Amino acid sequence: MKLSHEFMGEFIGTLLLVLFGCGSVAVTILFSAHVGLFQVAMVWGLGVTIAIYATRHLSCAHLNPAVSIAMVLGRRMSPSKLPLYISAQFIGAFVAAALLYLLFADSIAQYESINHILRGSPASIKTAMMFGEYYPNPGAGAAAVVSPITAFFAETIGTFALVFLIFSLTEGCNLGRPDDALAPLFIGLTVTIIISIIAPLTQAGLNPARDLSPRLFAYMAGWGEAALPDQHLGFISIYAFGPVCGALIAAGIFTFMIEPLMKAKGKENESCDC
Repeated sequence: MKLSHEFMGEFIGTLLLVLFGCGSVAVTILFSAHVGLFQVAMVWGLGVTIAIYATRHLSCAHLNPAVSIAMVLGRRMSPSKLPLYISAQFIGAFVAAALLYLLFADSIAQYESINHILRGSPASIKTAMMFGEYYPNPGAGAAAVVSPITAFFAETIGTFALVFLIFSLTEGCNLGRPDDALAPLFIGLTVTIIISIIAPLTQAGLNPARDLSPRLFAYMAGWGEAALPDQHLGFISIYAFGPVCGALIAAGIFTFMIEPLMKAKGKENESCDC
């Protein structure tokens, strides 16, 4: 693949993913368009599926820096491509956030006016959560008590599950894997399941680009400290380093423990490409 094609694939795919996913959060907050977490999780999962189908002829359709880093560790992608993939993903997510703001700016302002929310104040986390994530989830009940360590662990284990299953669902040595045409659907369902469990705690970021780029846009669009409430960059640690840690652990376990067992059982000695 040409590098320009791969950049466009990751840019467009991540843009679509964030546009659909964050869009579902936005319409739920502003218009009560979805009832319950599972409906939002389904939109996220379908968004992942559609974004992969739409762009995997251009790139490997990682759409997530944590996944791209894991693919390098798993020897499924050259390290030289990593900067291009990650930059495309962050730019795509930022553009998606800008498009969502253009679409809903008037509605957001009206919602803030009706609910007496001053943008940039701690109360404006209620609207800032359309872009970045928070722990505990501002929409969760009083029982959601989440420490920074718990939030980091939630993002780590959620991304671990996602990356481990991506490797498993796309590994040619796995005799139980779905057909290549169906793999994006199962990856999307995996995202839906993980969000349904993790989102009450941390809104289930699972993707540094999906969190940091929209969060940066919200900061620039007037949310200020509400978008980046932790001056010690704790949110960065949780929503960037947490997913990367989970992805690296998953890639290491799968590549160096599970894949050799699959090759031995499946009589297939060639490593898989993306």
